[in-house]
Amino acid sequence: MNARNRDVAHLERPQRWQQPFGPDMSEADVERVLATPPFDAMDADRFPASTPLNDILRYDARVLIAREGEIIVREGDYGNSAFVVLAGRARVILGDGLPAALLGRSQPRRRNVVEALAQLWTNSRIPERRQLSRYADVELGREADPAARVVLRNPARLFEQHKTAPIEAGQMFGELAALGRIPRAATVVAESESRILEIRWQGLREISRFDTAFRQRVESLYRQNALRHYLEETDLFRGVSPDDFDEVVRQTLFETYGSFDWHVGFKRNTGNEPVIAREGDYPDGLLLIRAGFARVSVGYGAGRRTLTYLSAGDYYGLHEILEQSRGSETTLETTLTALGYVDVLRIPAPILEKHVFPAMTAAPAQRLIDHARRPLSLDRGEEWLVEHRYINATQAMLIDLDRCVRCDDCVRACASTHDGNPRFKRHGRTFDHWMVANACMHCIDPVCMIGCPTGAIHRSEQGGTVVINDDTCIGCGTCAASCPYDNITLVAINDPRGRPVMDPQSHKPIMKATKCDLCANNPGGPACVRACPHDALSRVDFDMVNPIAALPSSYAARAAAS
Repeated sequence: MNARNRDVAHLERPQRWQQPFGPDMSEADVERVLATPPFDAMDADRFPASTPLNDILRYDARVLIAREGEIIVREGDYGNSAFVVLAGRARVILGDGLPAALLGRSQPRRRNVVEALAQLWTNSRIPERRQLSRYADVELGREADPAARVVLRNPARLFEQHKTAPIEAGQMFGELAALGRIPRAATVVAESESRILEIRWQGLREISRFDTAFRQRVESLYRQNALRHYLEETDLFRGVSPDDFDEVVRQTLFETYGSFDWHVGFKRNTGNEPVIAREGDYPDGLLLIRAGFARVSVGYGAGRRTLTYLSAGDYYGLHEILEQSRGSETTLETTLTALGYVDVLRIPAPILEKHVFPAMTAAPAQRLIDHARRPLSLDRGEEWLVEHRYINATQAMLIDLDRCVRCDDCVRACASTHDGNPRFKRHGRTFDHWMVANACMHCIDPVCMIGCPTGAIHRSEQGGTVVINDDTCIGCGTCAASCPYDNITLVAINDPRGRPVMDPQSHKPIMKATKCDLCANNPGGPACVRACPHDALSRVDFDMVNPIAALPSSYAARAAAS
């Protein structure tokens, strides 16, 4: 049969706006938004026919009705959208902000030694048992709704007790955190019933590309509020005079690469790595990583060799620009690609030559190309960590399978600490004799926190670990679906008598998100580590300690021999 005549299956190619952000967003809603600042000042003709302003608002935005006292954004949360007050009024909480309990966050209390020992005899045989009285202020019977928000009681009194500032109709907030993938700087609460426009980051990116005034406003806000402080904390600029430093701040450029929702493509194995800088190109500026991760590689035969990776605070291209300033015709020695989403600051080479290099008092750090000197036998470990994004971990559970005897003491210890319910699974991806178990890694880039409607999943104030407040979790599953490593589990809860807790309206089980919390209540830290009788288990920050990329000499010898 001729190949041209074979039966084939057809599927329409997925489109940019196939899944609108607000399914109920109508043309009338868009018209009302376009008549409201700052959109009424935007020139729609500057937007291309393929990405018109009307369609950005229709498909990348939605209108929310916020009740009086409703929390719109929380300080410390990660978000991927910005907000505009269309009607009504909101207030931003300044100063010390609201107490953690009002934000839906837990405040772990360390058990004393007696309480910790008592767990051995008081743990329940009923899985996921909950005392329902603890949910007195939580609507357990409602459907888990990712759009649900927390409403504060007596907001007027809270506003009197805290320093606040008004956000009037037409004002935007949250755009810096949305575009820069940084935690929210403050909590914003609706002062009265308000109509709020929420725009997801994809729409913000497009508006920033085609509306000069909007882009300049965002960049100006960032330069005023964050950029100066960020550069001041970078050792490279410590010796620059105040006047020269002002020019460095003015000339710094903002760039982003990759997908903000990188975890989606990663879980589907469909992600790619956009090139940020290419080996052999002219070095026109220093690249300072502001957020995310980037792979450093060099050509090797017909493929590429991974040398290392860069994360927030690292920079690329310094040595090449320094040699270039000394008269050498130098090109970039390595290639830099985005691992997921990368936020980059580019400082032009002439600015470095004029203000930074003359003030340098110490030799630059190791050249990136120097990583190529390590034995090829050690490349596999680095490649494996980067490929599976374990570089994101600050507390990965690493098990040495040569030491582990599969006794499961670690699992039992975890269960004993959590009322009989283990919070991790003793399996995961393996490399040689190492295994990264399915336990929360408390990531540098916690995408699980993006989109939590009640703030139940958050970073702790002390230690920065990612924890879930069981009291305010509504079981929507947003965090579990977002976790790139499948380390969050939704469980059906039971009452103290072992009866399933059901929603009286939908007759579905009430679900809660669970994961490793590093035994936040235990005086001795993670019980799994302390319980292992063979020292096979450890919690690892791969950015600080990398046992996989620097395997024992015995493995290196075997690899070299093979």
